[in-house]
Amino acid sequence: MEDQSGDFYQTLRKRISDWLEREGGTHKWAEYILLAPDLFHLLCKLTLDPEVPVKEKAKLAATIAYFVSPLDLLPEVIMGPAGYVDDVALSAYVLNSLLNTTDAKVVKKHWAGDRDVLEVIQQVLKVADDMVGSGVWRRLTGQKRR
Repeated sequence: MEDQSGDFYQTLRKRISDWLEREGGTHKWAEYILLAPDLFHLLCKLTLDPEVPVKEKAKLAATIAYFVSPLDLLPEVIMGPAGYVDDVALSAYVLNSLLNTTDAKVVKKHWAGDRDVLEVIQQVLKVADDMVGSGVWRRLTGQKRR
């Protein structure tokens, strides 16, 4: 499988940077939206890693498909890069699940971000409900209403 993540990664990073510059860098979720390229890159690298169980690779691949799909719960076509908040939240959810079956070292070795990936995942999960809205978050994660 050829690694196409580089092209999408660079395009995504540029699109988000340009958008934030136009917004004056003040979007409420800018800190999390900026994680999108690094999370996408991580998902791609983990799908190719032989240490990742096949069942987990299926979840990673589905999350990658969600990332690149123009149709999702918060479509980027309509919302611009702000629409990546659901992609970021879903990525953190799937990566957190992966950490239950895979050594954290495997995840850390592919992380291209500046901050600790485990802290990033936990931080995103803490704000995910607010970031994407509880109704959307429940649909993304399959959680029942409390």
